[in-house]
Amino acid sequence: MPELPEVETVMRGLARVLEGRRLVAASIARPDMRWPFPDGLVTRLTGARVLGFRRRAKYMLMRVEGGDSLLIHLGMSGRMVARRAADRPNEPVAHEHFAMETEDGTHVGFVDPRRFGSVDLVASAREDQHRLLAGLGPEPLEDAFTAEVLSQALAGKRTPIKAALLDQKLVAGLGNIYVSEALHRSGISPRREASTVAGSRCVRLVPAIKAVLEESIAAGGSSLRDYVQADGGIGFFQERFRVYDRAGLACEQCPGVPPCPGIQRIVQSGRASFYCPRHQR
Repeated sequence: MPELPEVETVMRGLARVLEGRRLVAASIARPDMRWPFPDGLVTRLTGARVLGFRRRAKYMLMRVEGGDSLLIHLGMSGRMVARRAADRPNEPVAHEHFAMETEDGTHVGFVDPRRFGSVDLVASAREDQHRLLAGLGPEPLEDAFTAEVLSQALAGKRTPIKAALLDQKLVAGLGNIYVSEALHRSGISPRREASTVAGSRCVRLVPAIKAVLEESIAAGGSSLRDYVQADGGIGFFQERFRVYDRAGLACEQCPGVPPCPGIQRIVQSGRASFYCPRHQR
């Protein structure tokens, strides 16, 4: 599933081609994806100008004239692909379930073979009250997300820190890849009880979370399996992974003697975790 950097990258790509433009057409090719498309979706989008974009956790919000926001979640395999309408193939695009077209001839299609993605409409003034957004934790890239805030959230938690950071109510938008990478950068084992990370370890962890997310966004995200940017290009952060999907390789943080035991892969709550048992404690 695309994580925060991938969603941010896709949103920025959509903003470049949609913001300030008027939508002259919208269409749906089936009645549902993960959930049914909202009633009146096509009517409410057609003719409206796109005012701006916002990301919340792994969701994109496209604000349009009339007070509506289009809520988009990419799911497991979803892609938002923008192209010139003139460059579209004559036959229907496989698995394109929802599409929009602008006054200057840009076509944006939501392609999702597995249909775990979703689209909804919410009043722009009540975005944070939507059932999918209400209760989400703080945004990790905002200034308000500090070591003190994370310490308070972790206090008393007996779960492993890896599982705690994947809880979207604790911090929004983090996923398996970037939690593994941030824990490695901060020297914290994914097995460590979350409550013991509060305090000085959070002072290391919070900057590591912010750094790995910012670096991934700058690299266009991590292209694994289905993810592509809005223009169809791929991201390159996977070339900079330090531990994720690198089981058996040496950890760059612990050279010398004794030899590095190598990066280990374990399963926690059904998810793969990658870490160096020598560097991360």
